[in-house]
Amino acid sequence: MFKFYRLRLANKENQLKNNLTLTITSLLSILLLTFHLTDDIVRGFEPGGPRHYTGILIVVVWLYATLVLAGRRSGYIIILIASLLGSAIPYIHMRGVGLVGGRIANSGGKFFWVWTLLAIGVTTIFSVLLAARGLWNLRRGQSR
Repeated sequence: MFKFYRLRLANKENQLKNNLTLTITSLLSILLLTFHLTDDIVRGFEPGGPRHYTGILIVVVWLYATLVLAGRRSGYIIILIASLLGSAIPYIHMRGVGLVGGRIANSGGKFFWVWTLLAIGVTTIFSVLLAARGLWNLRRGQSR
């Protein structure tokens, strides 16, 4: 009987660790994406203005899912979709002339720009894996 409770407690601890790790990687992805978008606007690669409200709304929904809907099916789905979209950003920048080719090659601050792209790729793909694992655990009935 005690073995059953210890196993159940271990599953709960693993679920909490997974949710905490997902929250941290998702928040880090959001931070890095906002840094990267800001850097693109400052360099003139992206025009500033009202067209970025769509991106702001996406980040707000992602942030809400990360902080308020953590551990719920809807939170996992939103984080999964947002992380998949975020993981496309490094790929989009690597097409054509490459990561440091084109306009970025002649500007300062290339290291930070490239580093944020690589870090975005790592954190978003890791968030995709953790969100998928959370959804899988919900499917198996190990969570709420």
